[in-house]
Amino acid sequence: MTLEDALAALKSNVETGRAEGMAAYHKQTRPVLGVANPALNDLSKTWRQSLGVEDRVRLASELWSTDIFEARIVAAKILTQARLRTDSAAWELICDWVGDFDSWAIADHVCMAGQRRLMADPTRIDTVETWTTSDHMWTRRAALVITLPWTKQNFPKPLDLEIRDRVLGWAASYAEDHTWFIQKAVAWWLRDLSKHDPDRTRAFLATHSDNMKPFAVKEASKHLA
Repeated sequence: MTLEDALAALKSNVETGRAEGMAAYHKQTRPVLGVANPALNDLSKTWRQSLGVEDRVRLASELWSTDIFEARIVAAKILTQARLRTDSAAWELICDWVGDFDSWAIADHVCMAGQRRLMADPTRIDTVETWTTSDHMWTRRAALVITLPWTKQNFPKPLDLEIRDRVLGWAASYAEDHTWFIQKAVAWWLRDLSKHDPDRTRAFLATHSDNMKPFAVKEASKHLA
């Protein structure tokens, strides 16, 4: 699969008149083709099944470099897989992309791919922790989005609890950062955690809610009785 073939496949799924609305909704200045998410899912599934890991990493890198909105989304999707035989190159590529984030949709798709790689090797949390002090808002936000799987465990192992508390420490350091996307990410992490670990969520809010924006406190508390 060459980059040219992949771009041709994307363009064959363009829906007339869709690009303008997508560009406005996602606040994009980069090119937007107008390809719906179901078509991106189908293409990425086909490429995951037909390409080896090395070729997928190469194609993902090339697609990202085009700076086309849907190309960056599908680049992330072809790396989103629980098990990869060897995944160090995929993880390194995902980390390289983080500094380019400027859009929640692209960032979230990449973080979904990164979640699989992080769960496969939790020691990578040390790399993620370096993101929390970045000057780049989207990098700081990514540290919470990529660690969302640790909010969802009903029976976490000791290491998982250690990581959960570690990320809550990051969230605490974000509480006074009133950037909307940062507050939203903190609220997202706490809201998801509250479904599985309400005590930790309540403890966090008891300590830090006064420093958070009211909308974030409200969202974080959504599932607490």
